Amino acid sequence: MSALLDKLRRAREFKVEAGGFTFTVLRPTDVDYLELAGQKTARAILPFVIGWEGVTEGDIIPGGDPHPLPFDGEACREWLLDRMDILPALIDGFIKAHEKHVEARADAAKK
Repeated sequence: MSALLDKLRRAREFKVEAGGFTFTVLRPTDVDYLELAGQKTARAILPFVIGWEGVTEGDIIPGGDPHPLPFDGEACREWLLDRMDILPALIDGFIKAHEKHVEARADAAKK
């Protein structure tokens, strides 16, 4: 990944706290948002979750190791499919991040 692309993607990152964990989520681009229209939001946003903090194997698997896990996108998606206590906060953050982006662009256009 080029340095410029890395900066672009990092500028779209935001954090969501849910269920005692912190998730790093990538704000959707306008095209992403258009393509997601009509899809089931919960499943559609899972690929945009790109990091976590405070998650242990014990959180994911009963009896698992109590030490923090490095982020694993596939495991995260599978785990979150069964976490209705966490998904609403991620969905809300995802939608609000895009709305904030659209508002900021509209405000900049007015200047």
